[in-house]
Amino acid sequence: MKKVLKVLLTVLVILILVIASGIFYMTRGLSSGKEVSVNKIDVSKLSDGVYHGQYKEGRWTNELDVTVKNHKITDINVTKDVKFNLSDVTKNITKEVIGKQNTDVDIVTGATVTSKAYLKSIENALSK
Repeated sequence: MKKVLKVLLTVLVILILVIASGIFYMTRGLSSGKEVSVNKIDVSKLSDGVYHGQYKEGRWTNELDVTVKNHKITDINVTKDVKFNLSDVTKNITKEVIGKQNTDVDIVTGATVTSKAYLKSIENALSK
């Protein structure tokens, strides 16, 4: 009986550690991601080319390439996506940025940190 209790206790401790690790991983960077400020960009001063940008914060780490032609953003290609990507969020954010030619766009409801992560990568790419 003592052996069974010892095994059950060990399994319970391992399960608690796995759950705690998962929660830590899923939320690491969440608070700081909500507070990230994204600055406007001025594409009129940019030369033609492909600009690489990234944002690194927990599971919201991403990398992308922004193509500029004739002082306009013509394409945004995500080269390394966030861990749990939502293709609609990616499409909406990139479409909005290309449409407005700026990072001053609406955040996707329910995906605030993911939206800001993409926008910060775009800003980082174009502000170098």
